[in-house]
Amino acid sequence: MNTRLSRRVLLAGSVPFSIWGFQSGRPSTFISKAMRTGDAAAPKAGLCLWYRQPAASWVEALPLGNGRLGAMVFGGVETERLQLNEETIWAGKEHDSSNPQALKNLADVRRLLFEGKEVEATELGQKTMMGIPGKVDSYQPLADLRIDMPQLEAVSEYRRWLDLETALAVTEFTHQGARITREVFVSAADQAMVVRLAGDKPGRISAQIRMSRQRDAMVTADPSTPNLLILRGQVNGEGVLFQARLAAEARGGSLKVEGGVLVAGSCDEVVLRLTAASNYNHPSETTASSTALTKCKRPYEELKQRHVAEHQVFFQRVSLELPAHAEISKLPTDERLARVKAGDADESLAALYFQYGRYLLLGSSRPGTLPANLQGVWNEHFKAPWNSDYHTNINLQMNYWLAEPTNLTECHLPLFDYMDALSKPGARTAKVQYGAKGWVVHHLSDIFGYTAPADGIWGVWPMGAAWLAQHPWEHYLYTQDREFLARRGYPLMKGAAEFILDFLVEAPAGTPAAGKLVTAPSHSPENSFRKADGTKAMFTYAATMDIEICRDLLANCISASKALGTDAEFRQRCEQALGRLPEIRISPKTGRVMEWIEDYDEPEPQHRHVSHMFALHPSQQIDIHQTPELAAAARKVLEVRGDESTGWSTAWKMNFWARLQDPERAYKLWTMLITTCTLPNLFDTHPPFQIDGNFGGTAGIAEILLQSHLGEIRLLPALPKAWHTGKVRGLKARGAFEVEMEWAQGRLVRAVLKSSRGNLVRLRAAAPVVVKSGGRAVKTRAENGLTVFETAVNHSYEIGPA
Repeated sequence: MNTRLSRRVLLAGSVPFSIWGFQSGRPSTFISKAMRTGDAAAPKAGLCLWYRQPAASWVEALPLGNGRLGAMVFGGVETERLQLNEETIWAGKEHDSSNPQALKNLADVRRLLFEGKEVEATELGQKTMMGIPGKVDSYQPLADLRIDMPQLEAVSEYRRWLDLETALAVTEFTHQGARITREVFVSAADQAMVVRLAGDKPGRISAQIRMSRQRDAMVTADPSTPNLLILRGQVNGEGVLFQARLAAEARGGSLKVEGGVLVAGSCDEVVLRLTAASNYNHPSETTASSTALTKCKRPYEELKQRHVAEHQVFFQRVSLELPAHAEISKLPTDERLARVKAGDADESLAALYFQYGRYLLLGSSRPGTLPANLQGVWNEHFKAPWNSDYHTNINLQMNYWLAEPTNLTECHLPLFDYMDALSKPGARTAKVQYGAKGWVVHHLSDIFGYTAPADGIWGVWPMGAAWLAQHPWEHYLYTQDREFLARRGYPLMKGAAEFILDFLVEAPAGTPAAGKLVTAPSHSPENSFRKADGTKAMFTYAATMDIEICRDLLANCISASKALGTDAEFRQRCEQALGRLPEIRISPKTGRVMEWIEDYDEPEPQHRHVSHMFALHPSQQIDIHQTPELAAAARKVLEVRGDESTGWSTAWKMNFWARLQDPERAYKLWTMLITTCTLPNLFDTHPPFQIDGNFGGTAGIAEILLQSHLGEIRLLPALPKAWHTGKVRGLKARGAFEVEMEWAQGRLVRAVLKSSRGNLVRLRAAAPVVVKSGGRAVKTRAENGLTVFETAVNHSYEIGPA
């Protein structure tokens, strides 16, 4: 990670702060003053978000991205704003955040926790275990691109839309008899943002076009290249160096640079190409941005074709149809959302939301990029909510729950790259703070390798790497890519497990887990408990989620070692430790799964985190068929926790209820997600905006339709009555299967399983089924309510009612 420092870049060429409103956490407003008349018809694009008015705030703008570059398109009339991001524009720098005082005091912290002296342990931990510094800095915006067309004082038939199938944002309106169109896309194929301004009559494009940044940057024209603006900056004047280049070309009329502004006069068409880079991952941000711009000098239509073709390779793998009303489906998205919030039915909005989640992951996580952060790649704030960082106690993991089941496996790869990068500083933190081997991450990180505890005592939660290590194993289960497992997945998993094996400590006599291996110190992320004496604390040992994560990781390492036929000695260590972990316990007082090692009271029974349900989802330690008693206790936890919560928590609960195969409760959580946690542009709101709710909600829809944990494929396991009829194509199941399904009146009509690796199928459906391949009956056997059959590589199997 190159964070070469340079002299401070002075503020210049920037739009005043008051115009854009970059206050932390609050979306900026941007009001278009042009008069608009006449209602436009719905665009012909079938799968799109669309509106009859420009965005009045950031959370109404439409997102574009290629994993590295992001743009929020407002669709203004007389002034268009494109708010821009580049994934590496972060404040901060690379440094060792480990605290050597932690190891010196670890034994005393543990002793105090085992003695039930949580207050004293908290004080000591706060003084000696926090990282240095005890925080990370924020992800920041790259710039704004503004297109001023003041002559557009009155327009008609205005509409703007985001076409999910082509990843194009389009704004259209009529002005003085001419149809004006703006098209914007951010190309992964050519690593550039491209904008086209055109009219269907000659000479109708006159505009002033400028780049700006609220601070730490300046914009100049390139004297050696006509019609080129360059924005140069340095984060906070001392960090990452970055550069954006904006090139313009016109057909007809005139085009020139005046005072750092591109001025187009009476043109038929103007095409803008913008590239950006930083020195975070390039030796020279200047060379990188310049080279990228040179490479994208193809004609506009060719750039567009290349962009659409590349996008559709991924996006068109999956289709979903749910009950739809033709007239409602044609309404603008904000009107549809308002109707649903008022109680009207619009089930096809769930299909749009599902595909939007897939679109957002494609836009914020591509091979070779950083992983999606708390806001994907889209952020307008210099001090973003929660720094738009990587929270590893649920949020980063939730970002990737949809990657495998919704057939975007390549989008998962940036997470593994990030884990590779974290494993090095994480090994240093493991050694310095805990005297342990392997690698550790606590509850958050950034792009500079922060792995120590941050923010407060709740940050002393060394389970982030252990939870992240579930993801390479899941990638293997879905793809059956043995080479990946051997080369990348297993080393990451083993490193995380090595830390856990060294970190686990035997609970002393007199404690509820005496003789067992437990985590200490420990948290149930961000939640607190109340002891019988009234003491309230969150710092503890052996929180249930910790033990569940340890069990998940050790079991997965054992399975991976067996799959690879290697590392028998380490496997034995994992097996021995696994056998000494405490079991998941049910409270005799409440009948619920216990969140803590003791049966404490809950100061906040409806807390947003439901961490001890990790065993239900995304793990598979609690299952309605295989552990019915635990499943019943988990249900009681969710009943008491309640449904109302933040966006990401609501999405997680949706997945829980799907795993419990409660269709109507899962559907209720979906309804709450769309009605109480969704912004006008369908972004999720925590509040404020966090993208994990979008990703968790998309994963939840997939989980309702198809499940494949515990070696079973479950067809329509939690299908609600409202989704009585539908089709889905392209979902993935563990074991390297691709699944297509059609259903009507709530019953399976037909399913097709394509087997990529020739694995055994253990199928669970609501009613008996028959299996055929190539028109011939396939031999099956019944096994504990399952239909079991062999498959061959690259063969398809048709499943229908018996």
